[in-house]
Amino acid sequence: MAANKKEFFYGTGRRKQSVARVRLYPGKGDITINGKDIEDYLDLETLRYIVRQPLHEVNAIDRYSIVVNVKGGGIAGQAGAIRHGISRALVEADAEMYKAALKKAGFLTRDSRVKERKKYGLKKARKASQFSKR
Repeated sequence: MAANKKEFFYGTGRRKQSVARVRLYPGKGDITINGKDIEDYLDLETLRYIVRQPLHEVNAIDRYSIVVNVKGGGIAGQAGAIRHGISRALVEADAEMYKAALKKAGFLTRDSRVKERKKYGLKKARKASQFSKR
């Protein structure tokens, strides 16, 4: 192995409370999440689509094998975090080829929307008990 050639490319993705650590290896396109195949880890097709979006955007579906370690949050937040991490790892792999397309699609921007805090006197962040005059 050459000294300047890296074995894998790394990217960290975040969404809500989820953090995904993504490694891209040169390979045939299989995705492993927390030791399970993507089909076993994500039951919904829409979530699997979200994870694969950056690869479809740059036509690199069968160019890389992906190993993901993700924790925190729910399943949808984890899928968003994985997408963010894959996008960052692709840019690390080949910035001049992938960065413009991924940035235009909005995959390199961290989605900063998080749960709003609960306020005192209310039941949830904005939900109040029903108002009555008497």
